[in-house]
Amino acid sequence: MIIRFESKTGSFIMLAEHALPLIRMMGHSGAVPGAIAAADLTGALEALRAGLAATPAPAPLPAMADDRDGEPPVPPVSSQQRAFPLVDLLERAARKGCDVQWAEEAGGVLRP
Repeated sequence: MIIRFESKTGSFIMLAEHALPLIRMMGHSGAVPGAIAAADLTGALEALRAGLAATPAPAPLPAMADDRDGEPPVPPVSSQQRAFPLVDLLERAARKGCDVQWAEEAGGVLRP
């Protein structure tokens, strides 16, 4: 499932497996669709930042001499990196006094 986050300040998409934990960190149930009123953005952003700070960094990759296909292994993405677009959207929406909402992308297909 793909989740689209939207506000008058912008939008982005994220896989649900990554989006739902971030929504829960903001103090929400993880229900989709959902929204945060402009008046509640500061609290949601603080809760998200606290949750991210408490999240351990991913384990480093073990040293490998050779990978099967000759490509080096891809390092894991931290929760802080993954949350960057959401933090940015929340900050911009809070500055402009806009609500933020999220919903499942229709049929898992990106719309234009």
